[in-house]
Amino acid sequence: MKIYADRFPTALRQLLTDLLVVAWVYATIRGALWLHDLVQRLAVPGQKLEGAGAGLADNLAEAGGKVGRVPLVGDELTAPFERAAGAARSLAEAGRDQQELVDQLALALAVGLLIVPLGLVVFGWLPLRVRWMRRAGSAATLATAPAGRDLLALRALAGQPLRKLTRIAPDVAEAWRRGDDTTVNALAALELRRLGLRDPHQP
Repeated sequence: MKIYADRFPTALRQLLTDLLVVAWVYATIRGALWLHDLVQRLAVPGQKLEGAGAGLADNLAEAGGKVGRVPLVGDELTAPFERAAGAARSLAEAGRDQQELVDQLALALAVGLLIVPLGLVVFGWLPLRVRWMRRAGSAATLATAPAGRDLLALRALAGQPLRKLTRIAPDVAEAWRRGDDTTVNALAALELRRLGLRDPHQP
């Protein structure tokens, strides 16, 4: 399987395209990470709320425990502290929920930013690149065999523009049917040139 063409213009175009795709993927991933980190900053208030609520709940629970040791009225005095500690724990839970929501939002936005650019690469550029490599590899193999050159000539007859075909011979199809070596080689070379490959039979 060939990765790049033999001819300079085609090979240069492929190399530049590959470099642009790599730069595109890198920039997209960096952008998604930047967006994820930016949205994650929204979780800071939730972190502070969780820390404050948890600290307040612990302090109230500790104070309630001390008050509960007061003889006779300890149990009655403890109840308000327990309710306040419960409210503080609710604040801490709200802070955790806010952080989880921000985490999910950051992930969703980052993935959303990646879907379209990477989708264009995976479903657009990559299949075309792989198809060319497979076709070029097969053509390079066929070019070294006499029967393979005949198949390349047939493919040129089927796919090349008429103006290019008539330059080879006025009745190029008839010459190919006769098995004219000059015509077959010219057609095979034309098909190889279309793929950016050099003809091994030509200097």
